[in-house]
Amino acid sequence: MLDKPQEPGSSRSTFFELLGGVERIRELVEKFYDVMDTDPKAAGIRALHPAELTEAREKLFMFLTGWTGGPQLYIERYGHPFLRKRHMPFAIGESERDQWMYCMVRAMHEIGIEEPVLTKLAEQLWGVADFMRNRQG
Repeated sequence: MLDKPQEPGSSRSTFFELLGGVERIRELVEKFYDVMDTDPKAAGIRALHPAELTEAREKLFMFLTGWTGGPQLYIERYGHPFLRKRHMPFAIGESERDQWMYCMVRAMHEIGIEEPVLTKLAEQLWGVADFMRNRQG
């Protein structure tokens, strides 16, 4: 789903490869939801999720695996993600976008993703997060 990033001094790789594959994406997703579940700065975005996060964790893991260039787990199980359509029932503005990105960037830092990869991935994810906005503010 993503264009392949080019790392300086390396061969062309996908984010999936640069991150370290399935295990690393699972680690990122788990840390992301741990941050969302515990950090008061994420209270707004946390409130949009159900109390139990198991299904959300699995769906984000499956989506990110394919989106970063790995196996298309989400599409194989659920079909096309239709991200904006699936997020329309939730009021998502700049604050929610920014809280989602805060959780993701903090999770990337906490699991030790290298800065060049972290920066490029955050830029791509910001575009997706911004596309989810469906209200002002």
